[in-house]
Amino acid sequence: MDFNMKKLASDAGIFFTRAVQFTEEKFGQAEKTELDAHFENLLARADSTKNWTEKILRQTEVLLQPNPSARVEEFLYEKLDRKVPSRVTNGELLAQYMSEAANELGPETPYGKTLIKVGETEKRLGAAERDFIHSASINFLTPLRNFLEGDWRTISKERRILQNRRLDLDACKARLKKAKAAEAKAAAVPDFQETRPRNYILSASASALWSDEVDKAEQELRVAQTEFDRQAEVTRLLLEGISSTHVNHLRCLQEFVESQATYYAQCYRHMLDLQKQLGRFPGTFVGNTEPASSPLSSASLATAAATIPVVPTVAGMPPTEAAISLDDVAPPASGTRKARVLYDYEAADSSELALLADELITVYSLPGMDPDWLIGERGNRKGKVPVTYLELLS
Repeated sequence: MDFNMKKLASDAGIFFTRAVQFTEEKFGQAEKTELDAHFENLLARADSTKNWTEKILRQTEVLLQPNPSARVEEFLYEKLDRKVPSRVTNGELLAQYMSEAANELGPETPYGKTLIKVGETEKRLGAAERDFIHSASINFLTPLRNFLEGDWRTISKERRILQNRRLDLDACKARLKKAKAAEAKAAAVPDFQETRPRNYILSASASALWSDEVDKAEQELRVAQTEFDRQAEVTRLLLEGISSTHVNHLRCLQEFVESQATYYAQCYRHMLDLQKQLGRFPGTFVGNTEPASSPLSSASLATAAATIPVVPTVAGMPPTEAAISLDDVAPPASGTRKARVLYDYEAADSSELALLADELITVYSLPGMDPDWLIGERGNRKGKVPVTYLELLS
């Protein structure tokens, strides 16, 4: 019990000394040991790494889970060391609603069949999103969180110890400075009032006491300097490890980009397959982001198609065969029009012409063709092209 009380009293004294030193430094009444420039740069880089890692971590969590209530729930499960329950993605929930709607409205109707097809695609999109969230959480979020909860806590702890060691060192310097000043004053030549033997003896005794105090302060200063240097080296090594942290985070960031690219590629393939399943009417699914180049309405498309001269059918060839054997059909001598391609288009078969955005092609119509399609030519290549992907120029 006595030992604990002594330790408590000693700790209280050390805390009070540090508090006094810290307060005097803030008011400019005490000198402060400054760290070297390289060490200060390491501290600044570490603080910057910690701050930006926190921001990137939080915003990535928002990207993967926009619902704040769901994020709080997942956070609580993690803190309680419990498994986060599986959550249905928005795409999967939409797929469920579309399937139920198709069953109730009639799965054999055109609308019902379309709901079923779109629902199946939305389910695949939801599954792809789930895989992306899982991969990003493991390969990107977990390393960032481990840094903040592991390495950074260790660095912060050692920095606090270094701060206390510096306060102890500066307090020892201040104590030694005061002891030397008092010793010098006590060792000064006595004035005429101190010439009596009694005063001279007292003055000599005080000088000896202050000399002992100086020796004690110097010894404490050497110990404090050693502890400060040792702690500074430990902290420096931890701060230099931030470079390894950057390398690790770079690798995790590359894995995150790969996961995101895979996710969007899967989404693109699923939507492309859905377009083809629904009869390749791309105008239904593609929106234009350029106000000046918006897709033509159905009325204007019919008008535009009507203004293009009709080419006579090849003799003895039905319209369907003429549409397939496009190489046997020559374009009209007049009446062809130029068109600018609004979006990239991937040909579904050999009868269609693949398109690239912003390219110019020549278009015309054949008798019996679907009004949503035209014949497009680019060099020696020709094929069917969707009208909704074009902007007719002349």
